[in-house]
Amino acid sequence: MTGDRDATALPVAAQRHVRRAAMRLIGQERAAFSLMLVLNAAAAAVGLVAPWLLGRIVNVVSAGHGAVGTVDRYAYAIVACALAQLILTRYAGYVGHRFGERTLARVREQFVDRALDLPVAVVERAGTGDLTSRGTTDVVAVGSTLRDAGPEIVIAAIQAVFIIAAVLVLDPLLGLCGLLGLFGIVIAARWYLRRARTAYLVQGEADSGLAEVITTTATGARTVEALSLQERRIAAGREANGTWLRTRMRTLRLRSVLFPSIDISYVIPLVAVLLVGGALLDHDAVSLGTVVSCALYLRQLSQPLDVILQQMEQLQSSGAAFARVEGLGLAPRVRPSTGPVPADDRIEVTGVHYAYDGGRDVLHGVDLTVRPGERLAVVGPSGAGKSTLGRLLVGIDRPGRGTVTVGGVPVADLDPDELRRQVVLVTQEHHVFHDTVRDNLLIAAPTATDEDLWSALAVVGADWVQRLVDGLDTELGAGRHLVNGAQSQQLALARVVLADPHTLVLDEATALLDPTTARHTERALAAVLKGRTVIAIAHRLHTARDADRVAVMAAGHLTELGTHDELVATEGEYAALWHSWQGEPGTAH
Repeated sequence: MTGDRDATALPVAAQRHVRRAAMRLIGQERAAFSLMLVLNAAAAAVGLVAPWLLGRIVNVVSAGHGAVGTVDRYAYAIVACALAQLILTRYAGYVGHRFGERTLARVREQFVDRALDLPVAVVERAGTGDLTSRGTTDVVAVGSTLRDAGPEIVIAAIQAVFIIAAVLVLDPLLGLCGLLGLFGIVIAARWYLRRARTAYLVQGEADSGLAEVITTTATGARTVEALSLQERRIAAGREANGTWLRTRMRTLRLRSVLFPSIDISYVIPLVAVLLVGGALLDHDAVSLGTVVSCALYLRQLSQPLDVILQQMEQLQSSGAAFARVEGLGLAPRVRPSTGPVPADDRIEVTGVHYAYDGGRDVLHGVDLTVRPGERLAVVGPSGAGKSTLGRLLVGIDRPGRGTVTVGGVPVADLDPDELRRQVVLVTQEHHVFHDTVRDNLLIAAPTATDEDLWSALAVVGADWVQRLVDGLDTELGAGRHLVNGAQSQQLALARVVLADPHTLVLDEATALLDPTTARHTERALAAVLKGRTVIAIAHRLHTARDADRVAVMAAGHLTELGTHDELVATEGEYAALWHSWQGEPGTAH
């Protein structure tokens, strides 16, 4: 993993890790890969026959005896070899593409598994742009290499080795001249390779940065418009696009040096063989047919070398992409807990301090006990640490110091299945997948029966599902059945019912909804809350008034704890908030 990256970014795999991953993928398709090598070797071997036969034709014609019949036979043999090479190459290409597609499928499946296994906090800090870029642009680049560039390079490499070997066998001296002439290609390739990986990794980061700006601007369009942030977001987009363009120009400059150098280097070995061959021919040290065959082989060598070098850019780009894809496996992962199961539903927050990414603490020594079945409201001014405390309570983040436990077990140590049975965070954000109603609900309880699903929908008042033609099998999403905000929230709450946690942490689940949708959601939410422990992150104080107890946060400290009436009577911070809230013009109570 590179050491100079932002601490919040997802990791990038080192070259040795990428090589091991590539060998592991090849090992999983060992039979197909071996067959591809054999077929390409056979095609390359057959391709060597034609230049050798042409050399024989030259010698026969030069000798001046039996020329017509012999030339005809050699010509037929050349045609037969060309057909055989065509058949072998096409079948080898088919096997290679099959190998590439199957391997790409494994890469995609592994990426999805790893992405779903990332802790929420890791995804949030890395940004959706980075993860999206890796899952789309980078995976596509890897797939292109596995499907196209990889097999082509293998074919070209085998052909190049066979051609060089044929030249050396025909005449070692001419073969050596040809190899020395290729020295310029080696120098140009080494210069390029020393710079390319870093340049393409930086380009990948720029892709992620641009995707992040575009994604956040699009998803937060309403906020941008409401706060008149258009100019700021345009400036951010221009800056990200400028960085993206500079990284593209850097890789373009590398290619602009590599390709002309290679084009010149192709001519040198051919010229060397012709000059040395001519001198040897004058001294009868070699036959004309041998010189012609060697020249044809070296001319033929330009084709596989051209493929290799043209694909070198693709290899560097996809190698950097593969490093980013494989880097996902190096990120912190949600690991199944092997520790004790919580003994009860009691939540304890003890001496908790927390800071985001090594910054200053935003929570300072918070102590709090939440009793089973209690309704606790957490209130305070903006920036007081309420939502941060909520994230710790549901295990999204881990305290820097202190502990957050449920039934004596640290919440952050619970595996996802156990955590979902203990505590669930409900916010105004919800997601409906482009899938059936059934599959959208089974996310929360994979073993649930249809009866369980209908029961959960009934609890949240989602009777609209019964009116759908296909019921639970109705496809949701664009081009299918579109659901509105209230229906989406009902599906999200039905998942909560199916997960059946004993504790719900509410972070204003209806704060951003329109009044009609909010009323539907609050009725559904009231049904979900029955019999559960509820911790409400309250931005509107009517929630606190109805709670069993109220916890007041200020500047990261828990400053007050008690019932609504007790805290109003003490005339402290909560009382000031309450009186201020009551005095807001137009507030209904």
